[in-house]
Amino acid sequence: MNKNRLSWFPPATVFAAHKDLIFQLAKREVLERYRGSFLGLLWSFVHPVLMLLVYLFVFGVVFSLKWGIEQRSDLDFAIILFSGLVVHGLFAECMVRGPALITNNPHFVKKIVFPLHILPVVSVCVALFHTAIGLLILTVAILLTRASLPATAILIPVVLFPIIVLALGVSWFLASLGVFLRDVAQVVGILATVLLFLSPIFYPVSAVPESLQSLLYLNPLTLIIEELRNVLVFGNMPDWTALGIYLFLAYCFMMFAVWWFTRTRNAFADVI
Repeated sequence: MNKNRLSWFPPATVFAAHKDLIFQLAKREVLERYRGSFLGLLWSFVHPVLMLLVYLFVFGVVFSLKWGIEQRSDLDFAIILFSGLVVHGLFAECMVRGPALITNNPHFVKKIVFPLHILPVVSVCVALFHTAIGLLILTVAILLTRASLPATAILIPVVLFPIIVLALGVSWFLASLGVFLRDVAQVVGILATVLLFLSPIFYPVSAVPESLQSLLYLNPLTLIIEELRNVLVFGNMPDWTALGIYLFLAYCFMMFAVWWFTRTRNAFADVI
C-alpha cells in the first residue's frame, strides 16, 4: 500500500510500515501482563466480569439505582452499566499507560533505528484487545437476556472509531509529555478515576440537572458511551452529526499530538 496515500492518517502510515513489529510487541505485552499467573490470559476475561459484578452489587443492589427505563432484570442494568465501562476502560488504559511508554523503554530510546512512534500505537492495540473482550462479554450477556442482537450492533466499530482516534492522540501526546514531566503519570491516574464518575456510566444523562447536561458532553467519553448504548443495547441509530464533529476534533488533536511527538523525540535520550 502506498504510504503517501495514508499520510493524512498517521496511525495507518505507522501500521503499514511496521505492522509485524507492532503485532509482536502488542502480543508480547498482553502475554507478559498475565505471565506467571495461574489463570494466565483468562484473567482478561475474569477481571472485567468480576468488576462488573462488584459495580452491579454496589450500584444496583446497595444503592438500588435504576436507569429510568423498564428493566426486566438486574442483568439489564448490568448490560447498560457495562457498556459504559467498556468505553471508559479503552480510554483510561491508553491515558494511564501513555506517560510511561517512553520512560519504561529506555533501551528503545537509545536505539537510533527503532521507530519510537509505534509505541503509542502498540499501547492502543493492547487496549483494543481488552475492549474486544469486554464487547464479547457484553454481547453474550445481551444474547442471554434478549436472544438476539439489534441490527444496529454492526455499527459498533463506526461508533468507537472516533474515540480510538482520540486515544491515539492522547497516547502520543502523553508519551512525550511524560518524559519531561514525571508527575503527569500521577495526574492522569487521578483523572482516569474522575472520568469514571463524571461519565454517564452509573447514571443516565437525564439524571443530571438540565443546566449541567451540556457540560457533561464536554467529557470525551459521554457521547461515545451514549452512542454505543444506542446501537448495541437500545437498537437505535447513532447521532451521525455529533459523531462527525467528534471525529473531526479528535483527528485535529491527534495531528497536533503527532507533531508534538515528532518535535520532542530528539530530546528523549538527553532526558532519560
